[in-house]
Amino acid sequence: MNSGEIEAEKGQRKELYGYQKGDIDAIFERLDNAPQNYHLLYQLPTGGGKTVIFSEIVRRYLELHEKKVVVLTHRIELCRQTHKMLSGFDVKNKIINSNVKDLPDQNEYSCFVAMVETLKNRINDSKLHLDNIGLVIIDEAHYNSFRKLLAFFPNSFILGVTATPLSSNIRLPMYQNYNELITGDTIRSLIDNGYLARATTYTYDVGLTSLKVGINGDYTVKSSEELYSTMLMQEKLLHAYSEKSLGKKTLIFNNGINTSLYVYDTFKEAGYPIRHLDNTTGAEERRDILNWFRKTPDAILTSVGILTTGFDEPTVESIILNRATKSLTLYFQMIGRGSRRLPAKDEFLVIDLGNNAARFGLWDEPVDWQLIFRSPEWYLENLRDDAEIEMYFRYQMPAELRAKFAKTVNVDFDVDEEHRLAMAANLRSKVVFEKSLEQHATMCVENSETLMQAKQLAKELDEDIRSRMKRYASCLSHTSKNYREWLIDDYKTKLVLLIGKKFRESLTD
Repeated sequence: MNSGEIEAEKGQRKELYGYQKGDIDAIFERLDNAPQNYHLLYQLPTGGGKTVIFSEIVRRYLELHEKKVVVLTHRIELCRQTHKMLSGFDVKNKIINSNVKDLPDQNEYSCFVAMVETLKNRINDSKLHLDNIGLVIIDEAHYNSFRKLLAFFPNSFILGVTATPLSSNIRLPMYQNYNELITGDTIRSLIDNGYLARATTYTYDVGLTSLKVGINGDYTVKSSEELYSTMLMQEKLLHAYSEKSLGKKTLIFNNGINTSLYVYDTFKEAGYPIRHLDNTTGAEERRDILNWFRKTPDAILTSVGILTTGFDEPTVESIILNRATKSLTLYFQMIGRGSRRLPAKDEFLVIDLGNNAARFGLWDEPVDWQLIFRSPEWYLENLRDDAEIEMYFRYQMPAELRAKFAKTVNVDFDVDEEHRLAMAANLRSKVVFEKSLEQHATMCVENSETLMQAKQLAKELDEDIRSRMKRYASCLSHTSKNYREWLIDDYKTKLVLLIGKKFRESLTD
C-alpha cells in the first residue's frame, strides 16, 4: 500500500494486511511443494502492495533456504524502489545496474536487484556469474523483455508478479512461460475494505474510427496525434477538465509528444497551472517537474508513456485518459496512478476521452484473470471494436448543464426510436432532424430571459448535438465523414435561426 511503501523507503518494515498474508502463504505453499524450477504467476491490482508482498517473500525465503534471490525489473525507478523496500524488510541487497561490471563482493549479499537488459548483457559478456540462485522474482511480469533471461535460471523457482497477467505481445502469451496463475484480492474488494480509493468515471463521446492499429496491437502514435491534436479534441479536453476536475491535482495521459505539448499550450493559455513531461525530459528537469507537481495542490501534469509505472504520487485526485488504447495493462496502469488512498482522500475521478471504459469495462469491475491468462487470444478478439462502441454510445447531459435547463421537463431525445416511428409512418428521415431541432430550440428559449442567453445555451449543447447527429447519420447509413461534419454545422446554423424565430414569437404571445 502507498503509506507502507513510504515507510519502507524510510527504512521501516511495513505491517502486512490480512489479504497480503494469505497470498504469501499461498505462494509459499507452491514454493514448498512444487518442483524447484516451477514458474508461478501472481496477480494483484496496482496499489495492493505487490512490492511489499514480494519483499516479505524474499525475507522469509532467505530465512528458510540456503539459496539466494534475484529480483528483476524493467525500469531503473523500479530498481531503486525495490532496493529501498527490501532494505526496509532487512534484506541486504545489491543493485546490478550499468555501473556494475562484475561482482567480486557477491558473497556479501543474499539478494540482487537487476535491470533486465543490464543483467543479460553482463551474463552474455561472461563478466558476471550469479551462484546458488533459488528464487527469481519478476516485477511487472507482463513485459516480454524478461523472457530472454529465463534460460539463465533453469533450476530456479520463478515468481512473476503483475497487476495484469496479459502479455505485452499477443504472440508470446504468458501461459507459455508460467505453469499457474494465483490471483489476489480484486479492486472492488480493496476499495470496500479501505485499501484503495473509489473511482468515479466520466465518459465523453469520441469518434475513434480514424485511428489505426500498429503491429504491437495498439493504436499508432501518428493516427492518435492526428485526432487528439485537433482543435475539437483540445476543446473537448479543456471542457471536460473545467467541468469535472477543476482545481484537482490532475494527470493527463496522451499517446504522442506533440499531443501533450498541444495540451500544455491549451491549458497554459487558459491560465491553468500545468507542466509537460515525456521520455526526452532530462533527469534534473524531471525531478523539478515532479517536485512541483507534488507540492502544488491544483497542479496539472500532461505526459506521454512515462508515468504509468515507477511513479507514485498519492495526492493525485483526477486522471484524464486523453487517448485511446487497446492495452488492458496500460488502461489499468493509467487509472491506478490515482487509486492510492490517503486519510483525506478516499475517492478520485477518471475522465475517459478514448472510449476505454466501454472497451474494457469500468476500472473496478470484476475481471476473469484466469480466463485471460489461459485464453488471451480469445479475450482480445472479443473486445468491442470502435464502430460498435460509437454505435451504442448514449449521451447523458451532465448535471451542471442539466441545471441550466431546469424549466424543461425532458431533455432526452431518442434518435433511433424517432427514426423508427418516422419510417413506420412513411415519413421522411428529415422529420427526425426537425423534431430534434424543435426540442433544442424550445429548451434554449424557455430557459432564457434574453435572446443572447438563449444563443449561449445553444453553444453548450455541442456534445448533445454531435451525439444526436452521429445517431441520425447512422440511421441514414453509408454517410461519409464529411457529410456528418456538414450535418453538425447545418444543425447548429438552423438551431440559431430557429431560436431567434421562437424568441420573437414568445415576445408577441
